Amino acid sequence: MNTLRRYVWREVAASTGFVLLALVALFAMFDLIKEFDDVGHAGYRPAHALAFVALLMPSRTYELMPIAALIGTIYALSKLAANSEFTIMRVAGLTTQRLAITIVQIGAGFVVLTYLFGEAVAPSAEDLARRLKLRASGSALAQEFRSGVWVRDAIADGGDGEPRLRFVNVNHVNTDTSVDHWRIYEFDPQMRLRSVSTAASGRYVRGKGWNLSDVVETSIPALVANDVSPTSQHTEVIRQPERLWRSGLTPEIFGALLLQPERMGALNLSRYIRHLVENRQRTDRFEIAFWNKMFYPLAILVMMTLALPFAYLHVRSGTTSLKVFSGIMIGVVFYAMNKLFSHLGLLNTWPPIVVAALPGLLVLSVALGALYWVERR
Repeated sequence: MNTLRRYVWREVAASTGFVLLALVALFAMFDLIKEFDDVGHAGYRPAHALAFVALLMPSRTYELMPIAALIGTIYALSKLAANSEFTIMRVAGLTTQRLAITIVQIGAGFVVLTYLFGEAVAPSAEDLARRLKLRASGSALAQEFRSGVWVRDAIADGGDGEPRLRFVNVNHVNTDTSVDHWRIYEFDPQMRLRSVSTAASGRYVRGKGWNLSDVVETSIPALVANDVSPTSQHTEVIRQPERLWRSGLTPEIFGALLLQPERMGALNLSRYIRHLVENRQRTDRFEIAFWNKMFYPLAILVMMTLALPFAYLHVRSGTTSLKVFSGIMIGVVFYAMNKLFSHLGLLNTWPPIVVAALPGLLVLSVALGALYWVERR
């Protein structure tokens, strides 16, 4: 029996690994095609696009693992059934319960690997990918400072016909793309400070710029070094309740700090949720993302359980390719269900743990029902 169990392990693991490799390669190609649209802008070159896509692969591996486990298990079991090997295994004493335990044991290993990818590899690699793209495209972004995020922004015309260089510091980037606590330092081509502006908050207006509120601008005249002669120039303070600030900066430039819960690790999510609770802010979206992180790798076990009934379907009931196609469609439906329930839960304020667990429980009930049906036939 141990020999049969090891044989099933090897077949399922090899098929799942092959399917995962194919899916990751397919999505990497789609990502690369998308990135080539940005090649040529500023300093973004094909080598940067390739590196960016390569760094996204751990995230793709995490996302595609349950679907790969489903398709790989269906293919492996269907192949065993088509070659009559599964029939021989059943005659040799491989019951449905033993097969299910064997599949769950394999799935447990995949679950551990998926957790490791989702927590230790994918978030760091994706953050590095964003930084690489920002640097390559000429936008220097740093978030290690206590003062917040610093972004460099060059403009061709500062209003007096001269090019200007601006350094923008923002304290907090919200999930709705609004940005709080701005400080803007503007320099002329000789790197002389020309103005310092502050704003309480800013909201991006697509195609126009940033709508800043509570703006205070201090204009500094251009003085010649070592010139001590009297001058009528003086600093000027301008206060405005609102100002449309034109800039090439967009919310995507602040991408490294735009909090996308689905891309954060569970540990970082738990810390940020605690921070929001302490500041009496809503946590629904982040709690749903946290529980999705906790339950998503367990979906591998559900998907592999769902693949078990395919081993008991006779070859005349459908070819291996048809079964694999069915597995692909089931995987697509499961992925869509996860997204759908996340949005419905957010809109209807359902308990986050229920929103995250419900798709898996529904698929598990279908899997157990199908397994009971084929066993009773």
